[in-house]
Amino acid sequence: MRKNTYIHRTAKLYGSSSVGEDSVILENVTLGYPQHGILMEITKAGFEIEDHDFIGSTIGSKAFIRAGTTIFSNVRAGNNFRTGHNAMIRENTTIGDNVLIGTNVIIDGNVSIGNNVSIQGNVYIPTHVTIEDNVFIGPCAVLANDRYPIRGEYKPEGPILRKGASIGANATLIPGVEIGEGTMVAAGALVTKNVPAWKLAIGCPAKITDLPEKLELLNNI
Repeated sequence: MRKNTYIHRTAKLYGSSSVGEDSVILENVTLGYPQHGILMEITKAGFEIEDHDFIGSTIGSKAFIRAGTTIFSNVRAGNNFRTGHNAMIRENTTIGDNVLIGTNVIIDGNVSIGNNVSIQGNVYIPTHVTIEDNVFIGPCAVLANDRYPIRGEYKPEGPILRKGASIGANATLIPGVEIGEGTMVAAGALVTKNVPAWKLAIGCPAKITDLPEKLELLNNI
């Protein structure tokens, strides 16, 4: 491990997992846990999971990962990455620099997250979601990727959150919607259609209106 990095003795790093310098990894953190298919192959063959270098996750410098967080294999996070307690980030997720993943957040894998993103506690993010730079997602927001959740064949299609979008607490975004650059989604809104850039989505189902003058001024700072 890199210099000035603290890893608690109860943390578990699988395979080729690595952590950058000046980082803190607290108790009961798991890094690089293998995804289901790989795990089944390894255990069926009777191998020790820890011995396989092809599994693992990569965390950049100055990370602070709090207790109980689980990060699966094939996750790559940039510098200044932070989590709350008990966050879960599944496989094939890429995370930029200066990103906060709050307490009890679930990211279900195959997700792209840009730089300077803040995801507050108890947010659910399914597979196949794109979150661009400077996005804020408030507590308990839910994103969905299956428009008709009946078991069987389906093509997951998560929302796309463009640069600078802000999602209020308890908002719900249905599959496939695009939240435009600089858009604000109000607390508790149910977004069922695309929201153009620099607009406000409010209500259930959400109506699209102009941003109030005060919010426009804040966006232009």
